[in-house]
Amino acid sequence: MHQPDRVVLREVAPRDGLQNEPPVPAADKIRLIDALARTGLSRIEAVSFVHPRAVPQMADAAEVWAAVEKHPGIRYSALAPNRRGVERALDAGFSAVEVVVSASETHNRANIGRGVDESLAELPDICALAKEHLASVEVIIATSFGCPFEGDIAPAQVARIVEAAEAAGAGRVAFGDTTGMGTPRRVTDLLDAVATGLPMLMHFHDTRGTALANLLTALDRGVTEFDASVGGIGGCPFAPGASGNVATEEVVHMLHDMGVDTGVDLDALIAVAELAQEVVGRPLESGVLRAGPRTRLSPKP
Repeated sequence: MHQPDRVVLREVAPRDGLQNEPPVPAADKIRLIDALARTGLSRIEAVSFVHPRAVPQMADAAEVWAAVEKHPGIRYSALAPNRRGVERALDAGFSAVEVVVSASETHNRANIGRGVDESLAELPDICALAKEHLASVEVIIATSFGCPFEGDIAPAQVARIVEAAEAAGAGRVAFGDTTGMGTPRRVTDLLDAVATGLPMLMHFHDTRGTALANLLTALDRGVTEFDASVGGIGGCPFAPGASGNVATEEVVHMLHDMGVDTGVDLDALIAVAELAQEVVGRPLESGVLRAGPRTRLSPKP
């Protein structure tokens, strides 16, 4: 198996995680982001700039971002569904924005309210605008491994969006397993179909228990950037069955035992998972949060 020395994780709990929960007070979001910044994570997806009627959980994005303690060395990013959202993110001071486009026509209309080609047509303008602000653009391709409305998604559909993103001037691409329909075979099929020089990131949900297997498959193929969500919280409000992301502490626990560095303090991360559990007000499903790391031993009988 190909094994890199280091993997970079982007923490998505403050955005992807909390968008699928009942609205959380801004103060708790700020507390969560600031706590994550003290774990050694180098990338944090902080907020999204979407219409408050569509995702009321993110209505306070500008307020939250203004109050977050910005740590040097951390790349904070914001997600946006369209040019207007990108404008708001840039006006708020973000230098890294993520634009989401679905590989599924049905999901793109449910998630963003327009067709895939309409979203792709806007990308060159978005990339040009970001360049004017010295900001980077990442295109996140949702439903890359399957759609809850359409079923299987042909890797060629994903590859077409990657080509459009690269032509538009995007700096990176990410592949989202929006409802946990991915399997190792489908990860392999997608990577076989995609040809790009852009940095690639994988975003796996653990809806059907395959997230870590998918991550290992992508790792073996040379992918070294992944999204994860502390406590495993998250999902898509516009995709039935989109339960939580792969838990950051589970990814870190596994990778560190493999000898792969993440730069993250696992004990500090587990403490933040406990905070996330407090913030959302319910038990979270993360196995490492529940049982602790394998190094935590019980007293001898």
